[in-house]
Amino acid sequence: MLLDATKETMRFLTDLPAHDAGRADIRLLGSADEWEERLGKDRPGTVVTIGNFDGVHLGHQKILRDLVERAAAAAGRGDAREVGEAQKQLLPAVLTFYPHPARLLRPQQAPSLLETLPQRLADFAALGISAALVLQFDAVLAQASAKDFVREYLVDTMRARTVLVGASFRFGHKQLGDVELLQELGRRWGFEVVIVTPVFDGGDVVSSTAIREAVRGGRVEDARRMLARPFALAGEIRTGTGQGRKLVVPTLNLSTEQETLPKTGVYVTETVLPGGTYRSVTNVGVRPTFDGTCLAIESHLFDFAEALTAGAMKVRFLQRLRDEQKFSGPEALREQVLKDMERAKSIFAPS
Repeated sequence: MLLDATKETMRFLTDLPAHDAGRADIRLLGSADEWEERLGKDRPGTVVTIGNFDGVHLGHQKILRDLVERAAAAAGRGDAREVGEAQKQLLPAVLTFYPHPARLLRPQQAPSLLETLPQRLADFAALGISAALVLQFDAVLAQASAKDFVREYLVDTMRARTVLVGASFRFGHKQLGDVELLQELGRRWGFEVVIVTPVFDGGDVVSSTAIREAVRGGRVEDARRMLARPFALAGEIRTGTGQGRKLVVPTLNLSTEQETLPKTGVYVTETVLPGGTYRSVTNVGVRPTFDGTCLAIESHLFDFAEALTAGAMKVRFLQRLRDEQKFSGPEALREQVLKDMERAKSIFAPS
């Protein structure tokens, strides 16, 4: 059921341009049984990493690229340990979880996520990952001992040959498993453990937590640096109140399932639609000039005149311009929006 829902919610990604959605072939598998059924008894071994990978930031990208390179190198050497055509290659794979384990173990401390699961899987595919085992994190999985987790999923199911993790990696019931135990189990069951060093941004380790703080603080340029791409919100166009189009400037309104949103205010953005990418200015806020109370994400696209009411949409946040303000009326708001547009155009202009 989890996998079916994931495939359904990935629909909007396939509506976006390929370079933006990162479309590539990736096997999405929702259980150990499905992995074995879909890939067969003669299935290849894997080079695999384990984690939540929220945001797929620079540190995650380093692990995933290393993983893909190691799988390719093993295939080139013919490094299979079993006989058979399927074993002449190793799959670059990820073992990940849904929902985030903290939702079950520490719900009051669970982080707001940077991406939805489908977005995360699309990022994996764009980086060359061939297969993802998405385990539903429930009470049963939470009770699995570190040894049982490794034996069932890494050894018996994924046939891991190399496992890449960070130095602080923890796993199993109450997170009692650590890198030292993983290495011991690797020696017992025939897989190598590679410790990947973190990536730093200045003097700080790049992390999902640091990116969340940057986004929520409106520091989208800091987030962009740690992600190696602009922070983006993706989802569907929804119909707005129509006040902006009539009284100020036409906008497209975004409905998104993403949990981490930029600080309210006005941003220089790029808006991605199925037909292309457009320079834009986006307001994140409650529209106080119109006495609004519900949060809205409204983008005015330059050189775009269509009145869309549905379809896929993604907004990339490039730079914050100002706080959201309450103006005396629509005319004063429109005057400020036109100034925002001019500032944005100057930022887009080549230096």
